[in-house]
Amino acid sequence: MRDHRLVLSAHFDGIPVEDQIRLFAGVGFEGFFTGWRRGAPVAQWRKTADECGMLYQSIHGPIHGCAEMWKEDSESAEDFIRELTECLRDCAANGVGLMISHAFIGFDTGMRPTETGLERFGRVIREAERCGVKIAFENTEGEEFLALLLNTFGDSPNVGFCWDTGHEMCYNGGRDMTALYGGRLLGTHLNDNLGVRSFQGKITWHDDLHLLPFDGIGDWADIAARLKRCRFTDPLTFELKRDSKPNRHENDAYARMSMEEYVTNAYMRACRVAALVDKAEW
Repeated sequence: MRDHRLVLSAHFDGIPVEDQIRLFAGVGFEGFFTGWRRGAPVAQWRKTADECGMLYQSIHGPIHGCAEMWKEDSESAEDFIRELTECLRDCAANGVGLMISHAFIGFDTGMRPTETGLERFGRVIREAERCGVKIAFENTEGEEFLALLLNTFGDSPNVGFCWDTGHEMCYNGGRDMTALYGGRLLGTHLNDNLGVRSFQGKITWHDDLHLLPFDGIGDWADIAARLKRCRFTDPLTFELKRDSKPNRHENDAYARMSMEEYVTNAYMRACRVAALVDKAEW
């Protein structure tokens, strides 16, 4: 018996989420998470989850307005706040206790955190507290934005950290994010990566591959040990991608698999990771 339930991201293009949930359940996963957009049929996904006995672990909130939140005079920031608020309310209405959020998005912008951004995210966090939903901010590019949010709002029981292992390998330059925020860990996005492709160290979105565990440079024994040191007992959630980034080919072999074969491979790798976590020392 494993110590952790296994969860997979249900965001594979061209396949209805309901069919993904059923496939995941049939292969052996115990749960899933979804993305979100305005009008998303979250209630239908909840219904399918209940029919399959699956945990609806989290919803990944919208991300493309994150940089706008920090701009002093952004007109679109208010609409993004409404999007995050609607997502939180969808979570609450459908029994999903966790929303994943980015603190920032973008490269080479020269932007810095602002008090305006803190105030805007504070409004979203107050809504999360009102709804009874937790927000886990993910490590991405722009670490200073994540640090400020977690240091400012970390005392709220509704605010914590989502550790993306692949992002750590590229966006965060391999720095140990659990050493910084492991005590606030609410969820994981487990995936492998190859680090930064550019020899000069220039990081881009194309470096974020979301490979199956053990297909990249990740030290999975160390990842498992760090999870154990965090005393993390919640589900192990895997965020994986079948398709390669533009002009890259690392994920091409996945796309050649049938969906059933790919998800089965994902489940086998997830079981290996879970076994390493189970065996790791506190």
